[in-house]
Amino acid sequence: MKEHIKKILRVLLPRSLYKKLLGAYHLALAYLGALIYRFPSRKLTVIAVTGTKGKSSTAELIYAILMEAGHKTALAGTIRFCVGDDCQPNLYKMTMVGRFFLQRFLRRAVNAGCTHAVVEMTSEGALQYRHKGVDLDALVFTNIAPEHLERHGGMEQYVAAKLSLADHLSRSPKRPRIMVANADDDYGERFLATTADIRVPFFLRDAEPYTANDRGIDFMWRGEHFHSPLPGEFNLKNILAALTLCDALGLPRDALARAVAKLSSIAGRGERVECGQDFSVIIDYAHTPDSLKELYDAFDMVAGKRICVLGSTGGGRDTWKRPAMGKVADQHCDIAILTDEDPYDESPQQIVNAIAQGFTRTRPQVILARRDAIRAALSQAREGDAVLISGKGTDPYIMRARGAREPWSDKKVAEEELCKIVGK
Repeated sequence: MKEHIKKILRVLLPRSLYKKLLGAYHLALAYLGALIYRFPSRKLTVIAVTGTKGKSSTAELIYAILMEAGHKTALAGTIRFCVGDDCQPNLYKMTMVGRFFLQRFLRRAVNAGCTHAVVEMTSEGALQYRHKGVDLDALVFTNIAPEHLERHGGMEQYVAAKLSLADHLSRSPKRPRIMVANADDDYGERFLATTADIRVPFFLRDAEPYTANDRGIDFMWRGEHFHSPLPGEFNLKNILAALTLCDALGLPRDALARAVAKLSSIAGRGERVECGQDFSVIIDYAHTPDSLKELYDAFDMVAGKRICVLGSTGGGRDTWKRPAMGKVADQHCDIAILTDEDPYDESPQQIVNAIAQGFTRTRPQVILARRDAIRAALSQAREGDAVLISGKGTDPYIMRARGAREPWSDKKVAEEELCKIVGK
């Protein structure tokens, strides 16, 4: 439905009727896409991953393990789209793309000989019924934290949108249906209450004893030692989610261990930028107070300072996060630089001012131009420091007023500015 038609209907129709018609439209699109592409999910083992944080990393880990185990696998997520080894970046700035995209993608995977598909599923996608017509074999739940509350109408509505994906698994005609859930999360039990045939919780204690820092993770899992080059306890949780799911699928343990050890980096998720410098530079998507804290905690043992570049959520949404993000940065960063992120139609200065309200211990620097902020952070870094650039990850655009998109890459900009500084 074209945007101008939506605007006209929104004005002419009562809100309740407009929402019903819009829902029916999205539902019809979902099933029409499945019909056009001949229900490709029926030819694949389809694994969905949902949650507020960790979806992309968990999906990437599952994809890596399946590929290591010899299964040609498709991956559709926030970071990229892969059919086997053929991968392209996701430039839509949308995890679950509409207009038949997912059904077309799954058909392409079937035609290419894939046996498995890993798909990130979001609350927004669930609201627009983009999961309908996709028969699931498994669902992995990572966690829930407050996000998109304006869009959903409140926390319970947000949770309900996530839980609708568990209900979707329950209705799948496939057998066995597998539910894997983070039982340390307050909502884990509600996901495990689904009528799936196999329901497997995972806990952080499953990995004890473990060490997790900025240089990697070592842990025990089900009597075997595992090593991952990925940083931080937050990645350990993602690894546990992936291992638990893949073990439930019956994949060999040696393939699990090899894949975890080989996956040295996930784009935009605790990703290192290197240009021969003697300090760490990290790009991360962290977009909630909890995920920001987990990123900073992963680098709490660095020898030098933590220099943090951060914005907040996009303009016009989740405004409650702004001072909360500032408070986390105030507690963990030696130097904090507040900058532009995705202002949309809101004033970038207004957004930054709201973040600054969370600072009581230190005074943040404010540099609205994101490239200038990154350059300033890198220029202040010395041996042993860690520069932590958060909020964008692999996002390909900065979203500006009236729908304008500025092409962007935190990694590319950081590399360019870093190499200038070190003289390469």
